[in-house]
Formats: sequence, C-alpha cells, structure tokens
Amino acid sequence: MSIETRQHTLARPVKCTGIGVHSGRQVNLEILPAPINHGIKFVRTDLPGKPVVSAHFNSVVDTSLATVIGAEGVIVSTIEHLMATFSGLYIDNALVAVDGYEIPIMDGSAAPFTRLLQSAGAVRQEGPRCYFVIKRPITLRDGDKAVTVSPAAHYRISYAIDFDHPLIRHQDFSLVVTRESFEREISRARTFGFYHEIEYLKRFGLARGGSLENAIVIDRKRILNAGGLRFADEFVRHKLLDCIGDFSLLGMPILGHIVVKRSGHAFNHAFLEKFFASKDCWETRTFDVAPQTQAQPKSVAL
Repeated sequence: MSIETRQHTLARPVKCTGIGVHSGRQVNLEILPAPINHGIKFVRTDLPGKPVVSAHFNSVVDTSLATVIGAEGVIVSTIEHLMATFSGLYIDNALVAVDGYEIPIMDGSAAPFTRLLQSAGAVRQEGPRCYFVIKRPITLRDGDKAVTVSPAAHYRISYAIDFDHPLIRHQDFSLVVTRESFEREISRARTFGFYHEIEYLKRFGLARGGSLENAIVIDRKRILNAGGLRFADEFVRHKLLDCIGDFSLLGMPILGHIVVKRSGHAFNHAFLEKFFASKDCWETRTFDVAPQTQAQPKSVAL
C-alpha cells in the first residue's frame, strides 16, 4: 500500500443541513477548501465575530456524550463522525462553517458526510503530508480498557468490544484505513444506544434529536429499527469509526497499528495525552515526493 505524500483539500465548497442529536435543532453546515498546513478548523457563524476552534486534542473540553472541542467559551460538539470522514478520505485541510454548537447527526453514521465530500472532490496540494511514525509501543490501560499503538508500515486499527447484551456480546474488527476501506467497511456504521438510556437522557433535556432515523436503538431483546443492521457487527464498526475521528485530533495521520479494547471518547482522549507525552516513541516525518509538473493542484477522486 502506497503512502500519500501530499496534503489534500476539497475541490469546492459543499453544504448540508441536519439535526443536532442533543439540541434537536436544525443545523446548517458548510465545508470549504483551505490552504496547506491549515488543518481542520470549525467556525461558528452564528456567534459575533465568527470565532474559530481548531480540531486538535488540546481543544477537547468534554467527552462525556460526544467529542466536544472549544476555545474561550465557544464549543463545537459531536465532531467525531465528520472528523473520521476527513481522516478516512485523507482530507488534511478544510474550514467547517456551522451555525450552531452541534454538528448534525445525519443518519448516525459517516456515510452522509462521505458522500458530501466525494461530491466535492479533492485536490492534491503542494505541501508535503507529515506523519507520526511510531518507533516504539505506547500503551494506556485502566481495568478492562486499553489502547496501544505499535510500529507498522500503514495505519491500522483493531477494535474489540464486550457488552452484556445478547445482541452484541464480544465483537472485534481490524482495518487498514484507506479511502476505499473507510467508505466500504466503516462509513455506514451507525451510532447505537439502549432504549432505557435514551429515555433517561431525554428526561434530562438531552438526545432531543435522537430517533430511529439516526441511531440503532436496542431494548432488552431486539433491535427497534425496522431495517435492522447494516452489518452483522455494526456495533464494533461504529466504535472503530469513532476511534478514527478521535485519533484524527492528533492533527496528523499515523503510521502505526492501534489496538483498542472497550474504549470510548474519554479514554481515547486520555491516550492522546499520553501519546504526546511519549515523544521518544514516535517521530514526525514526510516522504520524498517528486516536484509536480502541473501549475495547478491535481484533482483527486475520493
């Protein structure tokens, strides 16, 4: 598998509208191209001055129900599915304009965002793509939760979950993350929740936008969604999707194998903090590229 040597952004702006899963409010979102070394940033167009928040692990302010980033009192919530899409499709630079504090939940997966970015297309930029190259393993463990990253020639994630529920139990899935594998194997996996937990959240004014249209809902014995599952192991695939989104907050792609057991947003974030504190275990590097012969950036199919 070849390594992508240059940065990418969108070929044109794209827009969508959806519902915030916790607020229940309509959210308008626009994703715009951005220059090299810009990274992914969010701008709150509904607030005075249109404040900007960078999608970086240092900006994470809450991980209790979703991944939330913030700066100077301004937040952007539930970014993990969109961030996973940027990572999975190798989009390094983009500006996300949103007129509310939540990214729309869409259908509970990354598939709508994947289709949206694919409709925009991408351009290969002049800037080299920089990677975290893992030299020695890094592990964070707490009881039955664990995350380890080890040296590898590509970006692989292996995820395992265990739920005391007859429809889930133990599931594991491993994937080398490429544009093709992300779209085919991961992007359509939806978030899931238990009926009693969702009803509890709604009593406290949360999950106002949650429904069978944007989540897999499970009671004690059955899946309530009329269409059932998209994959037999959709639960672990969605957890892997969340992991891709959370790990994208490192700010650069990884060349390494991440092995995750029973983690979630909070533990993923704790691992990112340990990762940056373990600087002897990784290095940053670019890969040799030949000068481009074209005067304009080259279009790339997503």
